[in-house]
Amino acid sequence: MELFSSRNVLGGGLQLIIAFFLAMILVPSVRSEVSSDTVPFKRSSILPNQRDAKGYRRLQACQNCRNEQEHGFRTGSLAGQLDSRELDGGVDITVTYIDFLGKLQTFKVNSRNLSSSWVWESSFGANHTQAMVVLRREGSSQKIVSGIQDNAQPSTDQNQQTAPISPMKLKRQQLRQKRKEMRTQELINMSKETELEMQRAAIERTKQFNNIVRGKYSIWRKEYNNPHSDSTLKLLKDQIIMAKVYAGIARSRNVFDLYDSLMRHIKDSRQAIGDANSDTELHESALERAKAMGHALSVARDMLLDTDVVARKLRTMVQSADESINAVKKHNAFLVQHAAKTIPKPLHCLPLQLTTDYFLHNYTSKELADKNKLEDPFLYHYAIFSDNVLATAVVVNSTVIHAKEPEKHVFHIVTDRLNYAAMRMWFIVHPPAPAAINVENIDDFKWLNSSYCSVLRQLESARIKEYYFKANHPSSLSVGNENIKYRNPKYLSMLNHLRFYMPEVYPKLDKILFLDDDIVVQKDLTPLWSIDLKGMVNGAVETCKESFHRFDTYLNFSHPKISENFDPQACGWAFGMNIFDLKEWKKRNITGIYHYWQDLNEDRKLWKLGSLPPGLITFYNLTYPLERSWHVLGLGYDPAVNTSEIENAAVIHYNGNYKPWLDLAFTKYNSYWSKFVKFDNPYIQSCYMD
Repeated sequence: MELFSSRNVLGGGLQLIIAFFLAMILVPSVRSEVSSDTVPFKRSSILPNQRDAKGYRRLQACQNCRNEQEHGFRTGSLAGQLDSRELDGGVDITVTYIDFLGKLQTFKVNSRNLSSSWVWESSFGANHTQAMVVLRREGSSQKIVSGIQDNAQPSTDQNQQTAPISPMKLKRQQLRQKRKEMRTQELINMSKETELEMQRAAIERTKQFNNIVRGKYSIWRKEYNNPHSDSTLKLLKDQIIMAKVYAGIARSRNVFDLYDSLMRHIKDSRQAIGDANSDTELHESALERAKAMGHALSVARDMLLDTDVVARKLRTMVQSADESINAVKKHNAFLVQHAAKTIPKPLHCLPLQLTTDYFLHNYTSKELADKNKLEDPFLYHYAIFSDNVLATAVVVNSTVIHAKEPEKHVFHIVTDRLNYAAMRMWFIVHPPAPAAINVENIDDFKWLNSSYCSVLRQLESARIKEYYFKANHPSSLSVGNENIKYRNPKYLSMLNHLRFYMPEVYPKLDKILFLDDDIVVQKDLTPLWSIDLKGMVNGAVETCKESFHRFDTYLNFSHPKISENFDPQACGWAFGMNIFDLKEWKKRNITGIYHYWQDLNEDRKLWKLGSLPPGLITFYNLTYPLERSWHVLGLGYDPAVNTSEIENAAVIHYNGNYKPWLDLAFTKYNSYWSKFVKFDNPYIQSCYMD
């Protein structure tokens, strides 16, 4: 047994000695058959007859350069290349490797026998005495190596070849490293106060993160696990539609067994669907019920298939569905209008309490502001026409907070008789010092009567009263001839049309900034008074985008009076924040132009509603476009207003039905308005907390 083991050891040692001598013999043979420089192979997209084998040449001069050229290398700008004549004859490559038994193995391959997916590359050591032949196929880790080495032994570092780096990539790496070093230095030198401020800012950002809204689009939700996450749900719904079709046909042909079966399957499928919006929300039996329904539909198709009858049934169902959808839309429009125009309990409570205290404490003779300021043309004057105390308070508060010189700002508020006492009481208790404010009652404007004002004269018309105030009028909701929003009486409110009488209301002023009560001011507005309007009367932000909000959106261009006088593609603009030049207003008789067109529209043939269409007509070619950042609109109807535009806007406008003081409001926009509400005020606490 020991002898046998010794023989094995002796045999193994003899094999190692033979392998060593083979290696010593084969290495010179490789030198004789391969060019003295390195030639690695890698995949190339170039055709064999078009491809030159590539090798990287040395960056410094060497003694062997002449020898390399004699062996087939041509000098180039960055890399030497093998002579194509040598490649045409092929290069014999001897490959050595150790197999899985530990034995040294060799084989030869000629470069002509290689496919076009291999190319030559060379890799040199620092002393240029070592070369490696590498056969590499691109996209694979397979590699066959044969080495040639002269007597000189290079170091380990010399054997390592670093991939060449382009100057552009090297420059980017240097810039990145420089930025890292600068940022590190900034963090090291950062003061404790700055670090705490950064922490507070990060905490605030996390508080404002709305994970509910973002989660709706998150790829981690269950329904996004499968790209066809609602395929089963859609199948069930389609099956229900076809089952209804065949059930109707079966009933008409007295095939009651099939009718009962289909109706039972319809009931089961509806139970499986429930309120599901994706396959993950379906009942666990949904797939089985879909299979059962499929079998029932197959039986029904075999028994009742008649393409003409099925097509008629489907058309009837589509028509019925359209009628149902239209009815739901009308009902939804009515509810939205009703909710938007109905006064919430807190807003009704607030003016009641303010009015009670106004008369209880005898504030009727209390003056709010110095009369000299009210008529000083060198101050900054604002006009706000509103019957909403809380909304007006937010406009005034946000404007004064952002004003650089609040003592030079004067607010002129006009309200109706019902809210006059409440509006005065609020600003008596909460004066916007150091700014000045004055509250007026529209009923005190004796010049504003039906003989002068078109809107007041139209209100006395029986036809207008019928249209706006009678539910049994042909344009009522049930008949559906016109959109219900056109029948809102607020569009004939004098507070809504008082903006067309600015010189009459403020005869001693040269310029005035008009603000709606559903806006919030976020920047100082005094630069608006310095804008040169170029002889125009109205300075406003244009709202047209592509084909939207142009004149043809608001006016009836089928009427000759409109088509002959206006361009349907003229750009619309917005009321809500407008700078008016009252001197130019008087010169051009703007109020007279308004009266002319308002009288022509008594039958509502030129436009349907509101103060914007007559405004577009009255100020046609008399409006100077302001920068969009002055006035951003849409927060009362558009849930997708750009956040950066909102943050950078001087004024944001909640135009639309979803006002910020209503429960209908978009939650994401509420904070811009609510931060200017004084929730610690006893009146607000009393009305909003009860």
